[in-house]
Amino acid sequence: MTAEHTRLFAALRELRAGAGLSLAALAERTAYSKSSWERYLNGKSLPPRQAVQELCRLANEPDGRLLALWEISESHWSGRAVAPAPAPPTDESPRPDPQETPSPAGAGRRHLRGGRLGGRLLVVLASAYTVIVGGVAALLFFLLPDSQAQEDEPLPASVPFSLAPQCHGAACEGRDPMRLICGIGPDTLASYRTATGAHVELRYNKKCGASWARIWGTEIGDWVDVTAGGPTHGVRIRNKDDAATFIYTEMTEVRPGSTVRACFRPASADGERECFEARVGGAATTTRPPSPPVASGPRE
Repeated sequence: MTAEHTRLFAALRELRAGAGLSLAALAERTAYSKSSWERYLNGKSLPPRQAVQELCRLANEPDGRLLALWEISESHWSGRAVAPAPAPPTDESPRPDPQETPSPAGAGRRHLRGGRLGGRLLVVLASAYTVIVGGVAALLFFLLPDSQAQEDEPLPASVPFSLAPQCHGAACEGRDPMRLICGIGPDTLASYRTATGAHVELRYNKKCGASWARIWGTEIGDWVDVTAGGPTHGVRIRNKDDAATFIYTEMTEVRPGSTVRACFRPASADGERECFEARVGGAATTTRPPSPPVASGPRE
């Protein structure tokens, strides 16, 4: 479980408690069962985006903060935000010269005595480690709550929402907005619905000085890219999991007054490329593709 997921389900539990909603009440007023809510509120599974929205609605709370946190949690949960494994370190230590003069005879004995002392020290440290780990495991066994949590169990203290962006401006160029915490509270510069029914949004985070596009309602093979006059960053819908959730492009650096442009290409070979723009600092807009012209009947 990631730190973001922990913050998400703790915030959901706090919201539910503040609204005085039981699991039965949640099941009655939403599309999700009592057992589903139990899993969502105890961190056993990631709730659907719609479930987060419905809980915010019932609690009469804005959903922006929790949805942003959900997006980050979902990107980790689905594996798209997993960092690549670091390359194995290369051994650049100098190798002994085969013509090197052998060490004196006494040196071997001194090395042997040092090795015995090192071995004894390792045994002592290993024993101490075993005792510590065993004690911690026993302590956790008695202190951790039962996994079968009761409906009216005490809720944990609220988890502070203190995530801060990890890049700004040029440092964000070509990087993942979710992993760099730029997806917390961004502005929507413009939204666009394509001819195929996909939704594309241009997003902007002032603290990060960067913009990106996100897309949902897609089909496998769809493509979207974004640029602000510099490099173009795009993403393709690769499989059904991508098509079932939000997909994000990498970020591009922007400044107030910059024009950001997103283009969508459908998977179908005969589909047309659709582009739209927005200006950083301008009013948010919602656009749709133009309707095809209506063919006129034969003139008399």
